[in-house]
This record gives sequence, structure tokens and C-alpha cells, in this order.
Amino acid sequence: MGFFNHFRFWVLTICLVFQSGYGFYLPGSYPHNHRVGDPLSVKVNSLTSIETEMPFSYYSLPFCKPQGGVKDSAENLGELLMGDRIESSPYLFKMYTNESEIFLCKSDPLSADNFKILTKRIDEVYQVNLILDNLPAIRYTSKEDYVLRWTGYPVGVNIQDVYYIFNHLKFKVLVHKYEETNVAGVMGTGDAAEVIPNVAKRDSGPPGYMVVGFEVVPCSVMINADSVNKLNPYDKFPNKLKCDPNTVSMPIKQGQPIVFTYEVEFEESDIKWPSRWDAYLKMEGAKVHWFSILNSLMVITFLAGIVLVIFLRTVRRDLTRYEELDKEAQAQMNEELSGWKLVVGDVFRAPNNASLLCIMVGDGVQILGMAVVTILFAALGFMSPASRGTLITGMLFIYMILGIAAGYVAVRLWRTIGCGDSKGWASVSWKAACFFPGIAFLILTTLNFLLWGSHSTGAIPFSLFVILLLLWFCISVPLTLIGGYFGAKAPHIEYPVRTNQIPREIPAQKYPSWLLVLGAGTLPFGTLFIELFFIMSSIWMGRVYYVFGFLFIVMILLVVVCAEVSLVLTYMHLCVEDWKWWWKSFFASGSVAIYIFLYSINYLVFDLKSLSGPVSATLYLGYSLFMVIAIMLATGTVGFLSSFWFVHYLFSSVKLD
Repeated sequence: MGFFNHFRFWVLTICLVFQSGYGFYLPGSYPHNHRVGDPLSVKVNSLTSIETEMPFSYYSLPFCKPQGGVKDSAENLGELLMGDRIESSPYLFKMYTNESEIFLCKSDPLSADNFKILTKRIDEVYQVNLILDNLPAIRYTSKEDYVLRWTGYPVGVNIQDVYYIFNHLKFKVLVHKYEETNVAGVMGTGDAAEVIPNVAKRDSGPPGYMVVGFEVVPCSVMINADSVNKLNPYDKFPNKLKCDPNTVSMPIKQGQPIVFTYEVEFEESDIKWPSRWDAYLKMEGAKVHWFSILNSLMVITFLAGIVLVIFLRTVRRDLTRYEELDKEAQAQMNEELSGWKLVVGDVFRAPNNASLLCIMVGDGVQILGMAVVTILFAALGFMSPASRGTLITGMLFIYMILGIAAGYVAVRLWRTIGCGDSKGWASVSWKAACFFPGIAFLILTTLNFLLWGSHSTGAIPFSLFVILLLLWFCISVPLTLIGGYFGAKAPHIEYPVRTNQIPREIPAQKYPSWLLVLGAGTLPFGTLFIELFFIMSSIWMGRVYYVFGFLFIVMILLVVVCAEVSLVLTYMHLCVEDWKWWWKSFFASGSVAIYIFLYSINYLVFDLKSLSGPVSATLYLGYSLFMVIAIMLATGTVGFLSSFWFVHYLFSSVKLD
């Protein structure tokens, strides 16, 4: 289904009601006023399945097509990357006009290929996704005492090796009276229309209705293909059709056509426009979700508090003791004591592969900035569920703009390590512009070939590939170079102590330092793992994720914990006279990515048991690897920058000869 396809993060539409009584609707969420009898057209999205994670076009199956031909809806960058393909459908309604036994079409006799692909899609539990007035069709099923909500409906069902298709759809459209006093007059068209309060038109014409709900009940009804030979599309079917969702009676057979019918019922509802997405956001187990996150926050805050208190007391005590001694005692102490004071001449010695470290830190700043800004906007409700693909499009553009930050940080760090030498800054900023996007391009291109081979709509079209490359080289790279230029002009950070010419020998350690570095990732992972389950379910199981406020809090806590873990580890390394802290501080917090990848494998084995075929598993692991690399760069950057600040502060706070 494509990594981006699953980021179907639907945010609750926020309605801010002012004292004057006017509503303010976010872009993409303004109400449409439909008069009684106005035409309403249903659209179709890609067929999706949690068993294969590969979307396919609705018209790849032998369904009815609209009379005027299939028309594509205008799609934004995010929708295309998510694998959405929104097209026109033959289902037509009239506002507040109930209709039943509507004949839609009779398909051609099923060829061997069509029969094979139809049965395959039924076996893979593919869902049909319909959209009316930007609302996805929702289906309710009851299991014991619970009512389950699903978006879309299955293509068909396999019972004892006989395949049945859902050929009759029973629609229910919930409507609410259009309230002119409560909403704004709409200027412009499209999802991003500008909304301005308007009272003048309040009393003109009869009141219309707004669509506030769209439900579907799929049925398999036995219809003789010969009985519809004289019927035209949208004619009334001569016999009564009984729609019972609990029984199936329309088997599909090779060489035989399928008859499609539908009925629609309108019902006035108390649901107001701003609340129409509530049905999609009522997640099963929501209470568990809230309590588990609160519990996680409390535990992590407690842990972080302990780490901070111990840490501040230890460092402060060390510094105070050292500063209270006179010069002779200090000299004697230097000879007698081991610890961080002894590595003063080596602590700022340039690390191995310094340019790579600068590039990774620059890219980490860019990814972290993108994540913080995107989640903040989503938490404030600007990524409206009505505007599909907004989240991905927003992330891409924020990432490109933050290329300036990546270039600036990478080059300034490069100059600091080189003690002010700005030679080679252009090379560093160029590499920063290409390092992470290059890795992403490699992974996504490889996976795209798999999707292309499967004829999935999740595959990025070639034209979009060209657009992404142009965005990368015409916007992202120049901005990173501009940031690098400013970084080269900015004053470098001066070290508080001089570095000796001869490196100090690092004493033998009791434990290998990489073991500590790997273990350090467990604490940041503890902040994340409960939230991770819900995010993974949203990406791969098609569930709705909307608690961006909580995600923002978890992210802030993650940044704090990463900084603290890296600080503590750097201090421990310096205390045992290990002055090679640069890369260790990066991977101390960056190692959380290893645990997230292991969790992804665990999720694949135990939660996505139904994932079928090597292609789907490869897609899943490929997208997980892409995510994990981004997380490693972001968390590693937090750890490194906090450690750098700490080491600089520590050695500038005490005078050492």
C-alpha cells in the first residue's frame, strides 16, 4: 500500500465558535449546501487490503463504470504518494430523495482473467472505498455485544470454496439542515476555499441540507442476468430486492455476467457539521489508549526526574570540590585523580569521519524540525481529514524548507571541528542535501519497482518521480547550500581548552563501550513503545490515528530523554578517561532506532500474521527501514547536540592547567 498510503491520519475537524455565533471552518472542511433534489455523486478510491498492503484501482475489477466515462479527481502530491486514486463512480443520488431497487448495470460475462483476479481480491480481503462529499463510506457490524466500525466494504466473500460478490449496496446518507447563521459564506472553490462570515444571504431561498454521514450495507443478492436485458441504467428493478447482510446468494462463475443494483435512504440527523468525523475517530479500546499513554508519560517523567537530579548533583559536586581547592592542591589532585579532568587535552580532538558526522547531524536537525512542525500543525487541527494527503504534502514542503537549517548546522559544526577553517563547506552542504534524500530515494525506488510489477496504485507514477526529483534538486539542494553559506559566514564555536598534539592513551575498559551505547536506547524506546503500537496500527491496519496532541507530548518527552541519556553516557565515558565521545553520544540516543526496527519485526510476526506473500513482507520491511533511518538521524542529533553543549559547558566551567 505504500508507506505514504497508510499515513491516513484523520484529524478531528476543529470548529472555533466566536461570541457572535459565526463558525470558523478550517481549509478543506467547509460545508456544502445541497437543496432537495440536487445531484450527489459518489466517488471511488483505491481498493485496499491489510493482507497485502498494496492498493489497486477500483476499475481493475469488473465493476460498473459511469456513463460519461471514468474521470479522475484532482489529487495533491500527498494523495498520489499515499496510493489514493479517487475517480468518478456510477452511483448517483438526489438530495433527500429515497430510491430503492435501482438497476446499475450488467457486467460482461466474466473472462478467465477477470474471474481469476476477482477471486484473488476476495481471498486477499480487499475493501471497496467509496466517498460522498469527502466522507468515506462507513460500515457497521455487530460482534457479540460490540458494534464494530469499518471504512469501506469487502469485494466479496469465500464460503466453502464458493465465491460470492456483494452486488447490491444499501446506502444511508445522514443529513443535517444547513444553518446559514452558524456557518460562513464560502468564497472560492476547492479544498482550500477562503471562509468569510456572511449574514446577508441568510434568508434567501429554501433551506438546504449538509451531508453529515455516509453508511453502506453490502449485500449479495441473487439476480437473474436475463431479467434485466430490457432495463437501462438507473431504471427501477421490477422485483423487490431483499438486502440481508447476514446471507449471501450471488455466486460468481466464469463466463457469467454480474448484475449490480443499489438503494439509497436519507435520514435527518442531529449530528452537526463539525462533528461529522466523530464516527471515524471513535477507536476501539480508546480508554486503554488514553490510560496507557498517561501511564507511559508518568513513568518517563519520573525516570527523567531521577536521571536529572542524580546527574546535576554529581556534576555540581565534582565542580564545586574542584573549584574550592587551591592551585597546589589542584595540581596534586590532577596527578592523583583519574576522571574527566584528565582528558582535557583530548576531549575536543576531531573525531574519525568528521564530515559524515556533520552531515548526519545536519540531516537530523532537518528531520526533527519537520516532525515537530508537522505534528504541531496536526495537533492544532490544520491537517483536516477532509483534505486528503495534506499531512504528507505538508511534511514534504516543511522538510524542503528546513534544508536551510540542515546546511547551516552541518557547515557550522564542520567549521567548529576544523577550528574555524571554512574550506570544503560547499562539499559538506552538498552532501547534507543528498545524504538522507539519497537513502530514501534508493529504498523507495527499489520498493516502487515491486509495486510497479504488481500493477498497484501504490506505485509512484513516473511523472511524479520527475516532480519529486525536481523538488529535490531545484528547491531542497539550493536551500541547503544557502544554509551552508550562512553556516560558513557564522562564527565557529570556540573550544574552551586547547587540544594536545599527542593523543592520550585510553585505559582498558571493564565493559566494551558499544554495549553501553546499545543499551542506552532502551530508555527512549520506553517513551515510545506504547504510542508506537497505535501508530503502527494506523499505518498498516488501516485504523484511524488522531491523538496528535498526545503524540506531540510523547515527542517532546522523547527529545528530553534522548538528551539526558546521551549526557549521562558521555559523562560516564569521560569519567573512565575515554575521550572519543563524539560518535558515542550520537549513537547512544540514536540506538533507539534498533529497538524500533526489532519492534517492527515483532509487529510483522505477531500482529500482521495475515500479511500474505514475500512482496508484501518486503514492502513492510523496506518502509520500516526507511522510517528507522529517519528516527536514528533525528534522535542521534538530539543526543549529540546536548552532549556537545554539556562537554563545552563542563570544560569552560573549570580552569585546568
